[in-house]
Amino acid sequence: MKTDIILCGVGGQGILSIATIIGEAAIKENLYIKQAEVHGMSQRGGDVQSNLRLSSNPIASDLIGRGQADVIISMEPMEALRYLPFLKKGGWVITSAHPFVNIPNYPEPEAIYSDLAKVEHVIMLEIEKLAKDNGVPRSANVILLGAAQKALGIEYEKLEEAIRRVFGRKGESVVEANIKALAIGKEAQQ
Repeated sequence: MKTDIILCGVGGQGILSIATIIGEAAIKENLYIKQAEVHGMSQRGGDVQSNLRLSSNPIASDLIGRGQADVIISMEPMEALRYLPFLKKGGWVITSAHPFVNIPNYPEPEAIYSDLAKVEHVIMLEIEKLAKDNGVPRSANVILLGAAQKALGIEYEKLEEAIRRVFGRKGESVVEANIKALAIGKEAQQ
């Protein structure tokens, strides 16, 4: 088993939380894991990107080369486009449909959607709306993770367990909100 994942978005959207959950689940699957992060956390709204490599065999490098990513998980559709050169043929893009307009020359959303529609395997969800409508407004990122579960090749139950470990110190209500969000995402992608 080998899965190379690029997680991307902007600061404050929960990309690094998704990476932590996936990493926790991978460890419980006895997988090797390497991670590299590039983030503009000092400025909310700055680019955040993480390379996450999972494998049943030892991993030499933490960076994913062009045309090598199996999955791109993006909290923002333009950020998904930015990393498309890294997606391998037949790879998956799982992205929020909601633009985070943080630059003056942000492209027209319709142009972004059109470019993403050219990718063979795309799941695009209104995760912010799903989160709000289902009473978990702070868990949109975990909805996206739920939608990505099959593409990741990690058992759903392992992701649930990882959520319990990652958010356990924040209290049961936070854990349950994120478990609910994971289920919403899984259901939405089917």
